[in-house]
Amino acid sequence: MKNVSIITNKEKSLKNEVSKTEWSARVELAGAFRICVSRGWNETTANHMTARVPDQPDYFLMNASDCSWAEVTASNLLKLDLNGKVVGNTERRPRPAGLNFHSAIQREMPKINCSLHLHPIAGVVISAIQEGLMFFDQGSCSLYDSVSYHEFEGIAEEEDEAPRILSDLGENYAMIMYNHGLLTIGRTVPEAIAYMQSLIDTCDKQCRILSMNATPKPLSAELCQWTKSQMAKRSNSQPIGETEFLAAFRREIRQDPSFMD
Repeated sequence: MKNVSIITNKEKSLKNEVSKTEWSARVELAGAFRICVSRGWNETTANHMTARVPDQPDYFLMNASDCSWAEVTASNLLKLDLNGKVVGNTERRPRPAGLNFHSAIQREMPKINCSLHLHPIAGVVISAIQEGLMFFDQGSCSLYDSVSYHEFEGIAEEEDEAPRILSDLGENYAMIMYNHGLLTIGRTVPEAIAYMQSLIDTCDKQCRILSMNATPKPLSAELCQWTKSQMAKRSNSQPIGETEFLAAFRREIRQDPSFMD
């Protein structure tokens, strides 16, 4: 039988072994994983989310390959350098494919502090149609003309694919990876979560609308752009999603505060 600490996925608390800033970042990211689980986005050990360590910007946090997202805690998150090397006394490692492009985002995009990659059913469905994302309601307009696309190249663990993912992503914060899944980034963890929520919701609505025996009524390009500009005025170029994230974070604390260990 394996070591009990591996079976339970419980690590010794790092609270008193890292800076207060790093610990706060660990708790926030661990809470974000639990939020994703609560929203039904991922219940497996696959896929990744990362967050830069604020007081050590050349390092970032990431989930290990042997923890389901429901098991992620502040202490069992991995800490890596920008070349993807795990630091600290642990045998745990992330999945190679996730590490490949997530580390590239952290290394090449210093203003971005969080990246999130998922395979939600609605997102995978839309990733498998040539037309890509369509816009049918005001909620989807925030993403209008702001979603990138990347062609499927097989499992994304080849080193030479990471620069192409970044090139295709460009200045956008959301990407549909054809025949694969979804990717969002953010200046903050709440922002990456907010973009993912919008992207999944838009994909889900598109799946439902196109499955109906009725004529779809998409929004015009002009109306999408106008509505997007109205939304942009509200954020005033600041990171989005903070209020919604904090509300969801408090809910996770009430339900199961173990992620804060």
